[in-house]
Amino acid sequence: MNPFKITDIFFDLDHTLWDFDANSDRAYEKLLKKYQVPIDIQTFTAVYEPINNRYWEAYSKGEKTKDEVKYNRLKDTFARFSQIEIPEKTVEKMAEEYLDYLKEESILIDGTLEILEYLKDKYRLHILTNGFIEIQKEKMKNSGIEHYFEYIITSEEVGKQKPHPEVFQHALKTAGTFAHKSVMIGDNFKSDILGARNVGMHAIHFDPFETNDVDFKIIPKVKHLREIKEIL
Repeated sequence: MNPFKITDIFFDLDHTLWDFDANSDRAYEKLLKKYQVPIDIQTFTAVYEPINNRYWEAYSKGEKTKDEVKYNRLKDTFARFSQIEIPEKTVEKMAEEYLDYLKEESILIDGTLEILEYLKDKYRLHILTNGFIEIQKEKMKNSGIEHYFEYIITSEEVGKQKPHPEVFQHALKTAGTFAHKSVMIGDNFKSDILGARNVGMHAIHFDPFETNDVDFKIIPKVKHLREIKEIL
């Protein structure tokens, strides 16, 4: 990757710049308190997170709809706590309110502002995310990073999810750039990195937990966002 030939950088949002786990915990903690659900946040998330991950995986494959993800992940979680009975209508209401609470949270991954400040005058910056279109822009606005990006592109616009090639091709077309001049930066090796590489884009894997054992010379990876300075 020659940084002098790169013009555009596409960032994933959740888990890459915006700290989804921390913000989600805050949102659910408020929700459990509001509805007086007798479950502490640690116990709740231990059950919820693997269920949520399964639903998002199914959503990315087109096996679940957006509404099924939003409602059923919470319904299935509460079903695991047999001692608690919550009416289905209440669960549906909580699922909607969770998204409202979520987009108000503003915790960023450590180094986000530093790396965006470093890159903003060198490259055109964009967001390419699988997240729900109605809350992604609000999350960015409330966390103070929206102004760094020229285009905010969601896979929902395409009707498919990353790593589908059409999502990346749509992003390149929207930004008016070319694959060989573009870099995708994200935490999900399959969705972000392989998806980008499959259409000829460069990629940097943000891998804070060292889950990727691919040779650094083939696909660069960083544990901290500030390490991107050594590559771009």
